[in-house]
Amino acid sequence: MKKKYSILIVDDDKFLLEMYKKKFDAFGLAPDIAVGPLSALEKLRAGSVYDIMVFDIIMPGMDGLELLETVLKEKLSPNAISIMLTNESESSKIEKAKELGVKGYIVKATSVPSEVAQEIINIGDQYIT
Repeated sequence: MKKKYSILIVDDDKFLLEMYKKKFDAFGLAPDIAVGPLSALEKLRAGSVYDIMVFDIIMPGMDGLELLETVLKEKLSPNAISIMLTNESESSKIEKAKELGVKGYIVKATSVPSEVAQEIINIGDQYIT
């Protein structure tokens, strides 16, 4: 890992967010959490900037892809790379994520938190100079 990446994790599951936050801390990352898309937008619109943003897709109100579209349109944290961390495996959603420039697509059900943290570090090392 080249540096301590600042990360925004967006999910509607508070328990999962806390678990990932602890695991990411243990891996030397600097995680911030947002419970749902509106909380994420509040942080970003207030000027928070991240190296990496991690989105769940399946969330009530606004899904992770819609959130990412809004983030891109409003140029919020414009240099951040985006990663999907979701159980959504529908190919049309994966294609949409790729079209939006997502650099990683991690399926929650097949990855334990330590694997998720390591994958995020690997993606960060690959795309962040």
